[in-house]
Amino acid sequence: MSDAAQPTAAEVRAAAEAVKTALDRHLAAVERRSGEDDPAVYEAFNQLAAAAEVYDELLYDRYDEVTPFEIPGTEEALPPYAGPEEPSAISVLIRRDYAVSEPQRLLAQAQRVEAAEYEDGAGTESSGTVHGALGVLFGEFEPDEIASRHKEFGLEEGDSTLWVTAADDPADPGEWLEAPFEQIDPERVVCRFDVSAVFDDEIDDEIEDGIEDEAEDDDLEDELDLDGDEDLEPLDR
Repeated sequence: MSDAAQPTAAEVRAAAEAVKTALDRHLAAVERRSGEDDPAVYEAFNQLAAAAEVYDELLYDRYDEVTPFEIPGTEEALPPYAGPEEPSAISVLIRRDYAVSEPQRLLAQAQRVEAAEYEDGAGTESSGTVHGALGVLFGEFEPDEIASRHKEFGLEEGDSTLWVTAADDPADPGEWLEAPFEQIDPERVVCRFDVSAVFDDEIDDEIEDGIEDEAEDDDLEDELDLDGDEDLEPLDR
């Protein structure tokens, strides 16, 4: 970045003052919270996160330094629940991703299904392609069964998510079938559950860091002879 494009020291100082102000507002909102999902606390949190992000960027651009704070992103966070207190209907939205890891196994399973359905061999052409085999298997088995038996079908699990949303009344038959995921109101999401390899990677990293720390401690103990394996000679006075 050129010197002309760098923020001034005054701009960095102003961003720091904005963080201080946002901190005070966030604390005041927390102290006055009216419930677990108080929208004032949510708004103050977003303002604090935005102010901290601006300050962090300016600090880095000007001084090549960063802050020690890591504030969760707010773009993907759900807003406080604002749906009916006693929902009379719910919608459960599920997405599961898979990789086709063993196409031949997938094709073989689909051919078995078609062979059992068409004893005379008719109709088995659908299982001859990967996309055709997928249609056969997902038409034969429930999604939950495929999820529990995915390895048998040559599939590898990816990310998955489940959202439960509240509604005032059940939807009319056929109302949303053409676009099932377009009318999600984030403020009516009762709960969501995400499964991702990202979370497993984070846990693995923490375990590896712990193992490395333990190894370093063991090395230090060996150097200092903390185990008392060797007797120390008394000092001459």
